[in-house]
Amino acid sequence: MTKSKIIYHVDAFTSEPFKGNPAAVCILEKEMPDSWMQSVAAEMNLSETSFVLPGKKESTIRFFTPAAEIPLCGHATLSTGHIFFETGIASKNEEITFSSKAGKLLVRESGSWIIMNFPSYPSEPLNIPSGIKDILGVVPSELYNTGHGWKLVLLKDEKSVRAMKPDFSILKKSGYGDLIVSAPSDDNNFDFCVRCFAPALGIDEDPVTGSAHCALAPFWKEKTGKSRLVSHQVSKRGGILKVEIIGNRVEVSGQAITILKGNLLV
Repeated sequence: MTKSKIIYHVDAFTSEPFKGNPAAVCILEKEMPDSWMQSVAAEMNLSETSFVLPGKKESTIRFFTPAAEIPLCGHATLSTGHIFFETGIASKNEEITFSSKAGKLLVRESGSWIIMNFPSYPSEPLNIPSGIKDILGVVPSELYNTGHGWKLVLLKDEKSVRAMKPDFSILKKSGYGDLIVSAPSDDNNFDFCVRCFAPALGIDEDPVTGSAHCALAPFWKEKTGKSRLVSHQVSKRGGILKVEIIGNRVEVSGQAITILKGNLLV
C-alpha cells in the first residue's frame, strides 16, 4: 500500500470527537487527476476533502466538496496541518507552507492549537433588497459582499442566528447560496457567533467554517476595534475559533482530533 492510498478523517475546530467540522485528508505521492479527486470527495461525502502533495519547502494542497473544487477551506487546512504534525510529516517546531489556489497558507503549532495564516477579505456593503425575507427567512440589519464571493449577513442577536431555517432549494438558486450569518455573541466567552450555509457548493450548512473568518475577522475588528477575537460557530456540531488580524492577513486558530485512518483501494 502506498501513501497515495492513505486517507484520514479528522474533526476540526474541536478537541472532542464527533464535534466541530469533519474533513478528509488524503496524502498523495504524486499528482492525481481532478476527476479522481472529485470522485473521492464525493465518496467521502464530507463538506471538504483535502488532497496534499508534500514537498521539501512547500506542499501543494487542493480542496474538494462532494460537488466542486474550492480555492480555500479552513477546516480542511487545519485537519491537514494536524495530520502533518501528528504523523511526523512536519516537525513540531516547523512552519508548514501550503500552496493553494488562494495563495500561500502558513500553518504552525502552538501547544494543542494549530494556527493558520490566511489572506484577509474585505466586505463591501450592499443595499438590502425588498424581497430578501422570502430568500433568507429574516431581514438582516446589514448585508455585504465579501472578497471571496460569499454574502455576509449581520443579524441583531445570537437568538436570530440560531433560529434561522432557510429554504435551501430557494437559497441555492437565489445568489445567496454561499452565505455567512453573524451577530454579537450572547456568551461573554465569545465576541461573535456565526453560521454558514453553502447549498451552491452542495453543503446546506457547514458545521465550522475557517475560511469565512477571513472576512469575519476584519468585519468584526471594524465593529469592535479588537484585533483578537473569539468566534463561536453555533451549528449543531459547533466549533470554537480564535482569530487575529495581522496586517493584511488573518490568523485562524483551532484544535483537531483524528477519528479514522484508512486506505483507498482504488
